[in-house]
Amino acid sequence: MKTERLKVNEVAKKLNLSPKAVVNLLKELGFKERGYTSFVTTEEYEAIKKKIKEEEKLYSTKIEKKEDLKEKRKEPPINQEREIKKTIKTKKVEKKEIKSPEKNKIEVFPFMTVSELANAFDVLPADIIKACLKLGLVATINQRLDLDTIYLLADEFKKEIIIKEELPTEKKLIEAPLLPRPPVVTVIGHVDHGKTTLLDYIRKTKIAEKEVGRITQHVGVSVVNYKNEKIIFLDTPGHEAFTAMRVRGIQVTDIAILVVAANEGVKPQTEEAINHVRAAGVPIIVAITKIDLPDANPQKVKSQLANYGIRVEEYGGDVIAVETSAYTGYGIDDLLDAILLVSHIQNLKAPFEGLGKGVVIDSRVDKGRGIVATILTKEGRIERGNFFVCGDTYGKVREIFDVLPDRFKRIEFSDPAHPCQIIGFSEIPEPGEKFIVVENEKIAREYAQKRKIQKQSEKLKLQKRLTLQLIQEKIQKGETKELKIVLKADVMGSLEAIKSALEELSLEEVKIKIIHAGVGPITKSDVLLAAASEAIVVGYHVNPLGEAKEVAEQQKIEIRTYKIIYQAIDDIRAAMLGLLEEEKKEVLVGKAIVRKVFNIKGIGLVAGSFVLEGKIIKDGIVKVLRKGAEIFKGKITSLKRFKEDVKEVEANYECGIGISGIEDLQEEDLLECYIEE
Repeated sequence: MKTERLKVNEVAKKLNLSPKAVVNLLKELGFKERGYTSFVTTEEYEAIKKKIKEEEKLYSTKIEKKEDLKEKRKEPPINQEREIKKTIKTKKVEKKEIKSPEKNKIEVFPFMTVSELANAFDVLPADIIKACLKLGLVATINQRLDLDTIYLLADEFKKEIIIKEELPTEKKLIEAPLLPRPPVVTVIGHVDHGKTTLLDYIRKTKIAEKEVGRITQHVGVSVVNYKNEKIIFLDTPGHEAFTAMRVRGIQVTDIAILVVAANEGVKPQTEEAINHVRAAGVPIIVAITKIDLPDANPQKVKSQLANYGIRVEEYGGDVIAVETSAYTGYGIDDLLDAILLVSHIQNLKAPFEGLGKGVVIDSRVDKGRGIVATILTKEGRIERGNFFVCGDTYGKVREIFDVLPDRFKRIEFSDPAHPCQIIGFSEIPEPGEKFIVVENEKIAREYAQKRKIQKQSEKLKLQKRLTLQLIQEKIQKGETKELKIVLKADVMGSLEAIKSALEELSLEEVKIKIIHAGVGPITKSDVLLAAASEAIVVGYHVNPLGEAKEVAEQQKIEIRTYKIIYQAIDDIRAAMLGLLEEEKKEVLVGKAIVRKVFNIKGIGLVAGSFVLEGKIIKDGIVKVLRKGAEIFKGKITSLKRFKEDVKEVEANYECGIGISGIEDLQEEDLLECYIEE
């Protein structure tokens, strides 16, 4: 028997055990501890088999003893048997009589109309409208109500409610049998460490023949057939794309391949990638690339990774590390074996029947075909002619394609093993949007409309999202016990100092968790990570880049920058203890230029001014600028148009502005008016 080159996972398969059980047995038998991809010798293999036989023998002896005891027991008397049957019958009747508390509740769903809610509550629509008026909401019979309003109305009418499934597909999918599905793998890592080259090599050497129809390859997804099993690779490597989907609440990836070049080791972007994957809670496999280069040092890479909490099997950890070369093909099979092993441990399953459910990976406008979207089917089946909801739009599947590099190939359906290209969208869907098949066009239209309202509602809710003030409120209410921070600083010394100081603030009730710390300006990637992980961004002597500011405004993520370390520490400590005061912000409302200066007895200097833009407001804050430099800041005490006191003066009008405490004012000085928010 040739067992010399069997790996732990192969031994597990042969003996019908889990890889973990084989590792534990080896340890128990006194052999060297190892990882799942390590080899097992003939001696070790025979020792495991012997141990299993001994265990089976011991178990069968115990069973025989139990059977002997059963035979020795006397049968209960007839009357006693009747009593037992009677008791069982009584219990069954009692069980039937117990009503489930769920049955007494009224099923509602988000964004019901006033009319639908009245019907559910068994009251008149007019009663719902009156109750809405009491709550300060003017509603019509066809107006849709958000979930918060429905809860308030349920209290008003003393009704117990239960939230219904958002879409009818959910129940249908649960009823379908769960079958093993292929793993979805994302390749991430530092720039120029060989991510694309690695993917290209796998595609060229491991895809089945085109006639078999086993490969889908296009921008977005690649499907590889290896050892009669499929692996789905996402062709959007890069942790920003990976995290952008998490921001939308979609966790597409099952396994992350962290690519690190053997000649360069861990780089800043590698560290970022590690933090993004760790925040997502996805298993990592390390692919050490460029092993064929003369200056390759894989041991250095493994030791560096240990500093970032990635302990590989060789160093006593549980992370599989595979040395590879995309030019020679060295280690590619081992990498694919590792992917299959991790996916088997995860026991990935999905229903392959019922109405389909998936995620948009990418989308584009194709000449002659219109809008084409790449869909990764997560559950059920998508077929031609299906109606669907995607984000806040709906449509009908006109065509399904398995896209090859040079042509479109029509397919009959898509399931969790077949990513696809779909035509039938009325608008271009965004990557990360949920794609859900529904029973008919009416349902599709209805849910698309509800989602549109929901999107508007969520935009309003986002205005209070992820600020230090809000986190403080959550801490006070006991809703959160963790304050997550993305930390950036100008130099490594400052970064380590502030990171250490913030982590020391952790209390038993509230922990500080630095989910990412790096040197350099605040980037779009930092903001996306904060949005996906419900964190705030703290910068020390650094500012956000333009793109990061835009994303922060869209996602309503708070970015706090500091020049003094103690201010940052005091703010975070105050949030934890519930002492943070509201932050006051000055908002520019108008500008004026001084045309003439009047010195009025008992009042002081008054600026005869012309309003250039916006408006000047009485009691506003005014900054006086001379040749671009601020020379004074005070409060507007009086504002006049001719001899009349006014509250505000609009652009292109003249006015007299009295400024508290000013002693130096000249013609051509610029006045900027601010209000505090």
